[in-house]
Amino acid sequence: MWVLAQPDAVKTPPQASSHIKTLVLGSGCFWGAEKRYEAMQGVLDAQSGYADGSGFKASYKAITQAKRRFDENNYAEVVKVTYNANMLSTEQLLMRYFESHDPTQKNRQGNDIGTQYRSIILYSEPEQQAVAVKLQAQYQALLSEAGYGEIKTQIKSLDAFYPAEEYHQNYLAKNPNGYCPDHSTGVVFKEKHHKQPNNKALLVGKHIVVVDSQSYCPYCEKLKKTVLNDYQGSIPLHFRYANQLKGLTLTTATWATPTILFIEQGKEVYGHQGLINKDDFYRALGVFKLGDSEAYKVAFNSKTDAPFCKQYDLFKNSKEGIFIDKLSGAALFDTKDRFNSGTGWLSFKHPVKGSVTYHEDNSHGMRRTEIRSKSSGIHLGHVFAKEGPGGADRYCINATVLEFVPKDKL
Repeated sequence: MWVLAQPDAVKTPPQASSHIKTLVLGSGCFWGAEKRYEAMQGVLDAQSGYADGSGFKASYKAITQAKRRFDENNYAEVVKVTYNANMLSTEQLLMRYFESHDPTQKNRQGNDIGTQYRSIILYSEPEQQAVAVKLQAQYQALLSEAGYGEIKTQIKSLDAFYPAEEYHQNYLAKNPNGYCPDHSTGVVFKEKHHKQPNNKALLVGKHIVVVDSQSYCPYCEKLKKTVLNDYQGSIPLHFRYANQLKGLTLTTATWATPTILFIEQGKEVYGHQGLINKDDFYRALGVFKLGDSEAYKVAFNSKTDAPFCKQYDLFKNSKEGIFIDKLSGAALFDTKDRFNSGTGWLSFKHPVKGSVTYHEDNSHGMRRTEIRSKSSGIHLGHVFAKEGPGGADRYCINATVLEFVPKDKL
């Protein structure tokens, strides 16, 4: 199962790299070509139309007139292919393009003869042009070895695309008894096959999946630097490309990177496209991991555990080890600094160095100093000056937002 919802019209979210690209491709009659492109994983839409002509209004009736048959200004039958380049690369798409017809034929494909059937690639980005030129040279060598002549495919910048009449769109679906011509040469590229990761582990339990970019994405790098590189939480974090999500049931589209997916039992619970800041990431993770629990209310609504709560009883006499942030996994307090204050809350002389931040708290008519986790920003408790043994400070901490790691597991 590999379900990816792809909207008809998409808008790049702020601080995200879009991988939605378009190529306009002519390889003879557009009916069969449209169907072949739509069947490719990573293609979002394939639309029949006309391009690369001038001097008259593009329509099927006009381009098929006898006088246009060898008119160099005639429009070509083309397919506008919109694709997610992080799932289906431009190189992969153009490989299939060359392999799907005979590019050595000029102004024809099989029995379809005329300028409207010419082989043509109309690019919208310079990078697409570079890929097309490179692949054409590679395919020429393969065709020559197989006894074929010179490639006649034109490679041009797209000026304008004119959608074909509605009855041409999805033509073969509307006309199941129609034909789907195949003029391919049988000559194929030798592709490099990249090993696909095994997603079996993602089908059990909770996981965080980050859809990364196969090319440079500044927002992906910033997300790693500001949030993910320091994450040590108990919910596993995985990086995948958009074409490496096989087996998962997703609803968030994968054409923008980074995209963050919270997965449970192989199904998406929540997704976010684009860069996310640390506070928003951990709040989303809090909902995903903690749900509507006391721990969530303490962490994000600054609530307080009931004294002598169940979690406190579990932690008050634990063996040697470290108490960590329940979401980020960062070390917060060491058992060697723990003491029994008799208050019913975990108490420590001080936190792990650099692990917490301090904030003024004047709620409930009191003046206190709130303690938050530096890594995730969640509320931990309060610090009370000189209330600990020997005049030490007392860090009064809520047990429900902590997890414990024994010393022998560190």
